[in-house]
Parts: sequence; structure tokens; C-alpha cells
Amino acid sequence: MTVDVVIPVLGESVSEATIAKLLKKVGDTVKVDETICELETEKVSMEMPSPVSGTIMSIEVSEGDDVEVGALVCTVAEGASGDSSASKEEKPAEAKEEKPAETKEEEKPAEDSTSKASPAVAPSAVIESENKGVDLASVKPTGGLGNITKEDVKNAQPAKSPAPASAENKSDQAVKPKMPKSEKEEASLPERPVDNRGEEKVPMSKLRKVISKRLKESQNTAALLTTFNEVDMTHLMELRKKYKETFEKKHGTRLGFMGLFVKAAVQGLQELPAVNAEIYGNDIIYKNYKDIGIAVGSPQGLVVPILRNAEEMSVMDIEKGITDFGRRAKEGKLSISEMTGGTFTITNGGVFGSMLSTPIINPPQSAILGLHKIEKRPVVVDDEIVIRQMMYMALTYDHRIIDGREAVTFLVRIKELIEDPERLLLEI
Repeated sequence: MTVDVVIPVLGESVSEATIAKLLKKVGDTVKVDETICELETEKVSMEMPSPVSGTIMSIEVSEGDDVEVGALVCTVAEGASGDSSASKEEKPAEAKEEKPAETKEEEKPAEDSTSKASPAVAPSAVIESENKGVDLASVKPTGGLGNITKEDVKNAQPAKSPAPASAENKSDQAVKPKMPKSEKEEASLPERPVDNRGEEKVPMSKLRKVISKRLKESQNTAALLTTFNEVDMTHLMELRKKYKETFEKKHGTRLGFMGLFVKAAVQGLQELPAVNAEIYGNDIIYKNYKDIGIAVGSPQGLVVPILRNAEEMSVMDIEKGITDFGRRAKEGKLSISEMTGGTFTITNGGVFGSMLSTPIINPPQSAILGLHKIEKRPVVVDDEIVIRQMMYMALTYDHRIIDGREAVTFLVRIKELIEDPERLLLEI
């Protein structure tokens, strides 16, 4: 029995993936749950296992292909182990016995009728044909079931420059689907010479493409504005130093600053619900839950896993969750569902030494809190100049839904709670 192996459901709002690496080829044996290929989505990289044990009979994709959920990746002959090669050898023998010229003549029309039957074309093959100027009708398909793959287009010869389009042709072209502007610009880029002093061209990962797309989308659609404040971290740092070891021994996780900032943000969001809301068309959606995104670094780029229902979590729960996110982000083991959604985001550029920044919101969220490097600075306290541990905070917000008064009030509330952390425990 032959089993079709298709792209699985990848998670909410994720409809396609890129074939990052093929680990099997036609004729290879595969065990159940053994990885066939590596997929890269807009959120995570993941392995795609075989649902059965058997032999790979056909592979319908190439490395670098963008494939949708449900797309056929390969076929596996369940339980087979090398039988496919024997059956393939038998077919040419049978063909040699049928040598009469009339048989060959009859086969040719069959090939022509096949080419006229418009074989299925992979989406990546369509884009490749537009970039290379290849007429798909002239491409010989080699994929399973007679499909045209991206590799088929790469191996085909570009079509000659077409004659100027007539008015009728122009009207036909007008109704054809158009490539997005960014893809057009990419396709129209001239070949870039490589500097012989040393350069390396690496395709942009799907995650990086999505990051760039979403950040640009945020700038283009939201009315972004950033407000700043500074917070005196001295008291909080003394509190952490005093209880750090006791906290770690009791709860098995380190006591950081992020847990208290999340608690402070949750309290601020409860008092100023617009900061936790989103715009949906002509409506504003207010959310009674607080799903806080925590930006963490990974080998693939910045990812934002979500602390669900943070309003119900203790500082210990938050710190454990953040530590776990950081570890699994480095290992590439965060799931798509863990990075989907979120009502508000906190990013800490201070761990990399950032003194000040203007973070960009993650649509459809309406605000993001940026934390920065803690440094000793001279400040005035009770009319005296003293050295304190200070940190700048930045709140970028969508001015369409959040007014300046609300944004400033929210940031001041964070400042009050962090400078007097006992307030967090008493919720005052």
C-alpha cells in the first residue's frame, strides 16, 4: 500500500512552510517517525516524520520550495524495502519486447496529449518561471503524477523575448494574478557581482522574511509613537540580592527582573485596558485576559513565546516560564502554538547592552514595552545628588487606539511598581 505524506497542519494562522532540507531520496527506506525533511515556518523550524515504515517511491518537492498545508511531499510504499528498484528494472525489459515501429508511433501522440493536459504546477515553480522567463508549457515535468517542480523550471531554457503585447493581450494580462510588490522588486533585481575579497550569499530564512514583513506592516498600518521614562532599579536590585539564593533553593529557578516587570505590566493593563486591546476593522476588541509575549533570541532570530493568562501567574511561575522559553528557543523546540497570539509584548534589549531604543509593536497588538541596560547614574533624590541604578523604559503604542495620556500613565504605573516592589505583592 502506498501512503501519501503531506504537509501537516502547522498551527493557527500558519498556512505554508519552506522545505529547508530533504533528508531522504527516492529508493531510501524509512522507519515510522523517522524524519523525512526539515520544515521552516514563519515561527519555528520543525522536523516532518514519516507516518509509516517503508520505501520512498517519489519525492514531489525540492529544497527551498514553499509548500502549503496538505501539499504532497512524497509517497511511501508501506512495508517495502528495496522492492521498488526491482519493479523499475522489469518495466524497461517489457518495453524492449514491444519494439514494433507502429507501437512507437502510437506512443508519441500519447506523450503529446499528456503535455496538453496541463500538468499540476508547484507554486514555487510558478514563481521560478516568472523570475527566469520560462514558458511552463515548454517545461518537461519530472515530479510524481506528472507535476512540474521548481527544479524542472530551473533546468528549462528561458523563453525568447516576447513581441510587444497587443491591446487584447494586455487586457488578458490584466486579469492574471500579480506578484506582490516585494516579490516583483526581488525578481527584478539585477545579478549582483560577488566581491572577490569574500562574500557569501545566503537565502533569507522564512522566519526572517516574516519578521521583516510584519515589522514593515506595523510601520505602514499603525500610528506608532514612543514615550519614555526612567526607573530607579536600586531598591529592586537590593531586594533581588537579598532573596535570590532563597528563591532559587525553594522554587528551583533563578529570580530575575522580568518576572516583576510582567507582574507590573499586568497590573497596568488591568487599569488601562486600551493598552491590552486591538483594532479590528472599525471595532476595538478589549481583552479580559493578559497573554504576555516575551521576546527571546534564538539561532533563527527573535521569537516571542506567550505567557498565557499571566494575570493568574505568580512571580515564580513567570520566572519558570521565561527560563523554559529561553532554553527551548536556543534548542529550536518551541511549538507554533506557544508563539501564536499575545495581547502585549515585553522586550529586553538591555541584556545585549542597549541603552535606549524604540521597539516596534507586533500586530495586531497595540503596544510593546522596551527595557534597557541598567547603569549607575547621578540623580537628584531629596535635593541631593546620589548615585542610583537607573534604567530607561520605552513604550511604543498605536496612537489610533491609545492616547498619549494613557500611554504615559501606563509607563508611570510601571515605574511606581518597580521602584516600590512591595506594591506588587500588595497589589496597590
